[in-house]
Amino acid sequence: MTTSRFLRRTLLAAALTATAAVSFAKDITLLNVSYDPTRELYQDIDTAFPKYWKARTGDNVTINASHGGSGAQSRAVQDGLDADVVTLALAYDIDALANKGLVANGWQKKFRDNSTPYTSTIVFLVRKGNPKGIHDWSDITKPGVGVIVANPKTSGGARWAYLAAYGWALKQPGATDATARAYIRKVYENVPVLDSGARGATVSFAQRDVGDVLLAWENEAYLSLKEFGADKFDVVYPPTSILAEPPVALVDKVVDRRGTRAVAQAYLDYLYTPEAQEIEARNFYRPIDPTVAAKYAARFPKLKLFTIDDTFGGWAQAQATHFADGGVFDQIYKK
Repeated sequence: MTTSRFLRRTLLAAALTATAAVSFAKDITLLNVSYDPTRELYQDIDTAFPKYWKARTGDNVTINASHGGSGAQSRAVQDGLDADVVTLALAYDIDALANKGLVANGWQKKFRDNSTPYTSTIVFLVRKGNPKGIHDWSDITKPGVGVIVANPKTSGGARWAYLAAYGWALKQPGATDATARAYIRKVYENVPVLDSGARGATVSFAQRDVGDVLLAWENEAYLSLKEFGADKFDVVYPPTSILAEPPVALVDKVVDRRGTRAVAQAYLDYLYTPEAQEIEARNFYRPIDPTVAAKYAARFPKLKLFTIDDTFGGWAQAQATHFADGGVFDQIYKK
């Protein structure tokens, strides 16, 4: 066989192999149903993960995303929205999916750190120069202070904000549940409007100029500085706040029906990788990877954080006591 013929056959075989490889590559779509303030985070994640997966498997992945108030998003999945994964604001909203048989029991042990790849907290976003002198939770009950926060019946972030305020009140000297209820009533007397989700509350405060202080996810506060101008707002850290843990889960019933379990599992595993932890930190979510956390330590001030478990007995109890129909929130909010 001549060299030229051998070369032609080699090139033809290589071309056929490449064509076969392309033909065997799968096109896969996933739907991530998430809560309001993660839009920018998952835009970045959903650009990076398909490249990561393509390099390892050759398959093409497209990630679609749905965002809204965490409680409303959970109900949408319960009502038939075909989420492959959920990345919601709090464990109770995923527990509700498990109770419907959509998510496997024990879901919180399926991924590291109770299925929480990043954490956050609740801070104050105030007008530039902090003209109302808002520094701690006691300041948001002062007369004439307009407090902007979403509706805790529909928004996970608003539930974290409510519990951050209530938990602070419980920890004051001589506090009782009655004094904490009286305090939280005063907070919501200063709330002129309840948006359905955290992003809507941010728009009310930052774009519509409603109120004097926004009770915000930490990442949402910094996004406001970035989007609307650091010359317009200040971020204020109260000395004490709550450790907010937004968890993730596979929607087992959907991934098994759609045949997407492997890639959906990989997508959530990816959130724990150093590459994704960098993305999360850049989007002002607190990374759990020690190396990445150390790198971004200056970005995330230390403050005293209490937890949902140690202060409220976990999400099931907090939900039943405060946010269920007829609960404390319904009793104190009269508007």
